[in-house]
Amino acid sequence: MSTYPHTGRVFARLVTCCVTVASTAALLSGCGGDSSGSTSQKAAASSSMSPSQSMSDMNMSYGDPKATPAYKVSGASVVKGAFKLLDTRPPGMDDVKGTAWLAQGSKGTTVTVSLTGLKPGHHYMAHLHAQHCSAADGGEHFQFTKSGPAKPPNEVWLTFTADKSGMGMTTVNNAKKTGKGAVALVVHPMEAMDNRIACADFDF
Repeated sequence: MSTYPHTGRVFARLVTCCVTVASTAALLSGCGGDSSGSTSQKAAASSSMSPSQSMSDMNMSYGDPKATPAYKVSGASVVKGAFKLLDTRPPGMDDVKGTAWLAQGSKGTTVTVSLTGLKPGHHYMAHLHAQHCSAADGGEHFQFTKSGPAKPPNEVWLTFTADKSGMGMTTVNNAKKTGKGAVALVVHPMEAMDNRIACADFDF
């Protein structure tokens, strides 16, 4: 007979508590633990991403709407392009229009996107591309090191949310210069990366 008759019951309660805590943590992890979008939206986004583009990448913010826009970067060489609608755009995106700017200077590359006609409150992403809009809607993402990591800083991404009027604008910086390798910027809904909305060519 045990010298400590309550030891077994205490141990059992401790195990039950640990299992409950672990289960709760796993559930929160599976749900994402934030309010940036529904589980179904994130699942759709994940399915259209490359393996190296994890959900943690999707949840990160790339860009700052309050940053100095590319067209105001002092001493930089700036190019811009007007967005053109793509056939792959989802329903309700027929009125989207805007401009993209790319500046290169002493601090590397600065990219700014400004769009109207978006769905208020919806989240969007934009990427620099290595081909013009006429070539497969911009083709593949521009990468500083080809076949390298498919995420920043090897790629240039911008994420933003449309305001109540359907306008979205943000700016992102990268320490490296793209040269003339990045020739277009493509925007799409964050939850559906294959549904490219519009593309802007840069005129070097």
